[in-house]
Amino acid sequence: MVKAKVYDINGNPDGEIELSEIAFGITPNKDILWQYVKVYLANQRVGTHCAKTRGEVAGGGRKPWRQKGTGRARQGTIRSPIWRKGGVAFPPKPRNHRLRLPKKMRRIALASILSDRANQGKVYISRVSISISQK
Repeated sequence: MVKAKVYDINGNPDGEIELSEIAFGITPNKDILWQYVKVYLANQRVGTHCAKTRGEVAGGGRKPWRQKGTGRARQGTIRSPIWRKGGVAFPPKPRNHRLRLPKKMRRIALASILSDRANQGKVYISRVSISISQK
């Protein structure tokens, strides 16, 4: 059985309590914890990043010079990605980065975290005594 220290409202030790084996007694599953952290970090992303493609950049409607006879490379627009002030070839576009973890995996991850902390002795319980006075 895993035990946790119990403290009163003033922070003084008040004994120990045995914790449930279901939530605090399992072997931590590192693979599911990694997936849980990955989903958590992905869900923190906003996804508002954006850049313009060659079709969204202003200008560049006409051909900059004729196709043959100038000695220069053929070009169709001055807003090509290889030009300065041109569009971006494969720009980031706003999208949703949200991921979801199945309910059973979320439960296993939570139990793994609680079990790991309990094994390290980092689970503390505070006992609050409430007195109700009637007038």
